[in-house]
Parts: sequence; C-alpha cells; structure tokens
Amino acid sequence: MEQKKKLYPDSHVELKEFNARNYDTVMNIGTLGLYKGFIKKAIYHMDIQPGDHILDLGCGTGRNARLMDGYLNDKGHITGLDISEHMERQFRRNFKNNKHAEYITQRIDIPFDLQKTYDKVFISFVIHGLPHEIRSIVIQNAYHSLKHGGKFFILDFAEFNMDKMPGIHRFIFKKIECKYAFDFIRRNLKEILNEHGFDTFTEHYYFKKYVRLLSARKNE
Repeated sequence: MEQKKKLYPDSHVELKEFNARNYDTVMNIGTLGLYKGFIKKAIYHMDIQPGDHILDLGCGTGRNARLMDGYLNDKGHITGLDISEHMERQFRRNFKNNKHAEYITQRIDIPFDLQKTYDKVFISFVIHGLPHEIRSIVIQNAYHSLKHGGKFFILDFAEFNMDKMPGIHRFIFKKIECKYAFDFIRRNLKEILNEHGFDTFTEHYYFKKYVRLLSARKNE
C-alpha cells in the first residue's frame, strides 16, 4: 500500500515513493538476496492447481503473482489488488501480453465486492502493518472473496516472543518494524481466522520460524 498522506502514520506498509518505485530491488538488498528463493518456496507450498483463480491482496509489482502464474494453465487466472500507481505500472509490465492476470485499483482495508469468487486468496507482508481492527476488514474481504472451501494464505510474521529472540534479531526487528507488527506477533492468528469463519489450518515456517505461511479454509 502506498499513499502520499499516510492513513496509518505508525505503519510501514504504506510505502514512500522511492520504495514503491524500486520495491523489488529494495527487498533484494534488504534481505541480502534471500527474498526471491524464500518467496518461491512459499508459493510452492500453496499447492496451486493449474486452473486456480487467485486473488492477490496488496499485489505490489506482481513479482509474487508471476511465480504463481508459473503453476497455471490457460484456465487459471490471477487478480491483483493495489492502490499504488508505481506498483500498477510494474505489475502491468510484468504481465505484458499475458492474459492470465489483471490489476484492479482497490483498497483492501475497506469492504469491497469484486462480483466473483476465487479458489485462493493470498496476502504477503501487509496485514502485520495494519491496526488490529483493520486486519479484521482484510480478513472479511478475503472470506467473502473465496469460494466455499477456498483457501486464504497469509505470508507474514509468525507468533513469537520478541524478548526471547537473539539480541541481533531483536535489534533488527525493532529497528525496521512498526508498532503494529509488535502487536501482530502476539496475536493468535488461527483463533482470529476461526472467528471469521475459517478452519482447517496448515502452516509452513521459514527464517528460524519467525515467518510463516498460514493457510485457512473457508467453512463449507
């Protein structure tokens, strides 16, 4: 998410213009080149089927969507939602002459209805940077956008006790993350998702279990 005037002043997911224009490069540098391999592994764990229709919330440049697209056949499709003009240009460039994907300018932190439902909904490193009450709106948007039995995938920080982190990890986390992230890691996300109508959870962990891909099924 990127805004000239931030809606959530304490958040780090509303990007400054430079970071939005150079997002993939910033991520590569910030993770010492580990981001590409890590994302590739997480998307593999989504078990994408060739004909899946996927909704990518806060899709950014389309980098993740491009990896998802590699699992799809001509019946599969990806819809990316974002609000940044910089992200839109990069997304459309990534999917030039590709009919498998579309970009829609749409806030994900307000209720919306896309007039269709999806097999999978995906969100990556966005929800932790929102106030808790806004996270509930995002989760409800995912629920209403899914087919019955469809799956919601959240790639983000896992639950952990920051005080038990090694000192260098704790220093980095405190330095780069916002106060909403400190709240997020203390929340039981599975309980929250269950309250919104999701069940049947699966988890994959990365980076010493500080990061998790959490899958939740929409109740039949």
